[in-house]
Parts: sequence; C-alpha cells; structure tokens
Amino acid sequence: MTRLQQFESKLDELELDATIIKGSYNRRYLSGFTGSNAYLYISRNMKKLLTDFRYVEQAGKQASQFDIIDYTREGLFPTLNKLIKEDNSKIIGFEDHVLTYQEYKQFAEGLDIMEFTPMGNIVEKIRMVKDDKELECIKKAASIGDLAYKHILEFTKPGVTEKEVALELETCMKKNGAENLSFDTIVASGLNSSLPHATPSKKKIEEGDFVTLDFGCIYKGYCSDMTRTFVVGKASEKQKEIYNIVLEAQLKALDAVKAGCVGKDIDKIARDVITEKGYGDNFGHGLGHCVGLFIHEEPRFSVGDETVFTENMVVTVEPGIYIPGFGGVRIEDLVCVTKDGMVNFVSSPKQLIEVV
Repeated sequence: MTRLQQFESKLDELELDATIIKGSYNRRYLSGFTGSNAYLYISRNMKKLLTDFRYVEQAGKQASQFDIIDYTREGLFPTLNKLIKEDNSKIIGFEDHVLTYQEYKQFAEGLDIMEFTPMGNIVEKIRMVKDDKELECIKKAASIGDLAYKHILEFTKPGVTEKEVALELETCMKKNGAENLSFDTIVASGLNSSLPHATPSKKKIEEGDFVTLDFGCIYKGYCSDMTRTFVVGKASEKQKEIYNIVLEAQLKALDAVKAGCVGKDIDKIARDVITEKGYGDNFGHGLGHCVGLFIHEEPRFSVGDETVFTENMVVTVEPGIYIPGFGGVRIEDLVCVTKDGMVNFVSSPKQLIEVV
C-alpha cells in the first residue's frame, strides 16, 4: 500500500470527506513536493496541489500523483471552494498541530463547508515506519556524519574555537553530499560540555577538555543525528569514569532494542545504569527520539512513552551525564529497529578517544 493509499484509508475512519495538508514535512511525504509554499487537497476523488507561480513547474515534476493548480490566480479560498463544490465535500480535516489559531479561523470562515475538523497526527503516524528508500537516505546521511567525525578528530587541537570546529564539521558534511544540516550543530568543550544543547562559542579548546559534538545532516530530505564526546589531551580518571558509565548505559540500551520493545522500557535500562552509579540527577533528558524528514519525530525512548516499537522505525539512543562545573558526556547512535534487534547506522568508534 502506498503512502497516499494508507492516508486515504484514514478518511473513512475519521468520517472525513477530504483533508487539507499544510505542514511542510507531511506535504513532502505525501506528494514529494519540496517547495516552501503549497497546500494539498486530498479526497477519495481528488488529489490537488495548490501552489504559486514560482513552484508550478517544480511541483509538476515532483508531485506526479497530483494535479497542480496556481491558486494565486483567483486566491486560495476561492480556488479551494471551487474544488469543494465540485467534490461535494462537507467535512474537511486539518492538521490541528500545524495551523495557528489565526490560520484556523481564516480557513473555517473562508471555506464553504459544514465542518472544519481536527484530524490529529495521522500523517505522522504513517511516517513512523520507514520504507526502503527512506532507510537508504537516512543511512547515507549517517555515513556522511561518520566521515565528518573522522575528519574533525584530525582537525581539533588546543587553540581552535568551538565555532571553528562547528564550521569545519558543517563544511565537511556538505562537501560529502549533505544538502543541509539536520539541526544547529552543537560543539561544547570544557565546562560548556555540561550544557546538553550548548551553542558553539568563541571559546578556545584547551588541553584536558571534554569536547562534545552533536550534529547531523540531510540527504535527499532525510536527517541523521549522532553525538560523540572525546578528550583533547589525556583524560583524567574522573573523565574516564563518567565516559564509561555513559557508554555502558548506551550499550545496554542498544542490546534491548528490537521490534516489540516499549519506549519507556528502553529509557529505563539506560537510566538505571546511570542512576545506580550515582548520577541519575545528571541525566535529565529522554534517551532518544525517532528521526526521518524531521529531526525530532515520534515515538521516543522516554520515561512516559508507552509506544510499542515496530520494524523500520529509526530512533536515536543518546544517554548523557552533565555535571555543572566539571563537564559532560553524551554518546548517540542512530539505529533502525529490526525484528530481532537493531541495525546501527553510525559506525564511528565509541571508546574514549584522547586527541593528542
């Protein structure tokens, strides 16, 4: 069953005549269109992509299953209302997590329908399970990250700033085929490494610093995500202790990942290791999140997530310990859930590396 067929099958379940899709990731997933402005009108009888003059040709090439309409000729609501009248649609669903309240009011008042009703995250639920083409794109994006990490280990030395390391990482990924970044690169050294989402600064990396790199890239629309922590110079005994606890937590969690596992149970495995070592208060975020067209997708490995994971979900496993005034460690892999375990898309080494 194709993506569109899976989506169309939900119309009856939700008692909808049609839907309007505005969210960029959902729009791309269902149509293939990558431009910045478009709406999908999908019913049992119609598949229309409404865009402006800039994207008409592009949409025609990318969204072959849709009829392309330049809505700017008559305006968005007059164009939609013509389709609605022709289609005899009365109840239309919308992405309630995408439209702002102002946009909702504009649509509800501008459409000639009986009801404009929220349809929840039904597209996102279909997106949870990746097909073979999606998995290949994510795997390729992860391999680009591996190349960049290998390069950055050779680049990083005392005196280089966090900003310089981030720029070098990003340049390397783009030179090796990345379209863009999955998210803003994190480079955190020394005391900054205790900040889980530190912003690269002008701080110069010093001998003895932990350096945490959290980065990813986009390949054919799909994201990668990985984190590695290393030491510039010789690691102290305390640094080794913290690092090895995080590594143990990650390895035990990875061993438990397989189809049928529950998100909160995998989180607990890693969290218990860190807690038993006395650092439970220093691991304050979830263990992982799914990845696809968007960097943070559902479901998650987190304390409250009761989702049962299935084959071909792609998820991060990223425990960490963060100690203010000392520094922090995070190790993150990106894995594909399989029937009997998982396939790790990240191949960069995980033993503690001392860059000397």
